[in-house]
Amino acid sequence: MSLMTDKQTLNDLNIFGKSGTNSGIYAIFNNTFTRGGAELLEEMFRYPLADVDTINARSTTIRAFAERGVVFPYEAAWFDAAEQYLQNTDERSRLSDQQDTLGRKLQQLIAGDNAYKAIEKGVEALIRILQATRQFAEDMRRQVADLPYSKALAVMELLLRSEELQPLLQEPAGQKLPFARVAEYDKILRFRQRDEMRKLLLQIYQADVYISVAGIAQRRKFAFPLAVPKEKQIVVLEDFYHPALSNPVVNTLTITPSGNVIFLTGANMAGKSTFMKALGVAMYLGQMGFPVPASKMEFAVRDGIYTTINLPDNLSMGASHFYAEVLRIKNIARELSRDKYLFVIFDELFRGTNVKDAHEATVAVTSAIARRKNCMFIVSTHIIEAGEVLKTQCENIRFVYLPTLMDGYRPVYTHKLQEGITADRHGMVIINNEGILDILARKKSIKKNT
Repeated sequence: MSLMTDKQTLNDLNIFGKSGTNSGIYAIFNNTFTRGGAELLEEMFRYPLADVDTINARSTTIRAFAERGVVFPYEAAWFDAAEQYLQNTDERSRLSDQQDTLGRKLQQLIAGDNAYKAIEKGVEALIRILQATRQFAEDMRRQVADLPYSKALAVMELLLRSEELQPLLQEPAGQKLPFARVAEYDKILRFRQRDEMRKLLLQIYQADVYISVAGIAQRRKFAFPLAVPKEKQIVVLEDFYHPALSNPVVNTLTITPSGNVIFLTGANMAGKSTFMKALGVAMYLGQMGFPVPASKMEFAVRDGIYTTINLPDNLSMGASHFYAEVLRIKNIARELSRDKYLFVIFDELFRGTNVKDAHEATVAVTSAIARRKNCMFIVSTHIIEAGEVLKTQCENIRFVYLPTLMDGYRPVYTHKLQEGITADRHGMVIINNEGILDILARKKSIKKNT
């Protein structure tokens, strides 16, 4: 079962970063040794989990890898050779004893037999992978006998018990194989046991991902999330922050059934968007069963996560920013009507319209979503008057804000969450501090003198 989400949410949370750049949340966790591991990690990011037991099993496994300091006992080059080798399923390339002739040997001495060398390299790589996996499984079996990862080990061990593979497992390390043995092993690996080799590689790529993510969790001191049934309707996040920040300010937030709507206010530049992105990333990683940038996380599993943070205008449709907002809310409303357990973030609702309409729309939409007691919502706005109205209309809205302190005429942003609604508005202070009006006045007087 996978978490429901969409492209807008992936972009808002910068899950994969901008195209052509090595950025985003995926890049933070991608310290894999193999291409197969990197591809599997990307698949995990594209399809987060939505089942309590599966999430906790993955989280427990990664924690075990981190605590035991598990290392990757393979060379990445083995997998490149093995993958290329297994892709060649042409029966005409199958080796036979009759090919081991004096003519072939002379040809190899003179010009080299590239086709044979590719097969030989693939066979040798898979033999090394098999032998390293046998040792890895033996070492891990003693460490994770009572943990969920023991099921993956059982799959590895079953594959390694195949009678046909036993001679390969006994091959002396580093010894060049004669043609006849390469031909025999080629029949086994590339034709008779090809599907099993694919299954084994997938298990190794999974271990590669766990080792990579466990290493990140150790180095960055991330917490391992605990998932609880969705009906509990809780989130407990302590000291969480956005993982892309070098010097982050941490915050703590608790969401309960009696306050499943969080109404966030704060002046421009107070950090509302960053706070919401940090929260969204933590929830997304938690649904993956991955470690999160926090000291503690416990959360009720969601069926879907949807965000509206960096919503672009749809110029191809001729849609204004306001209409793009309306369409986005409409799409999310459709998801809400399916009675799923969702986590939804709305940043600065209706910023694309006038203040009066934005006020009325914010009150109307927020009071409507507050009736969805099976979901959790984070709503930010710069229209504080809407919060005052909602206080009288909805009992399950919790009001929080990010304050701004004044050092003379200079705003200071603490980025620390507080209870209540703020009246902070410092737009004109910032404009005056930057001297914009003085610049405009000066240019006007210069034009007048000329």
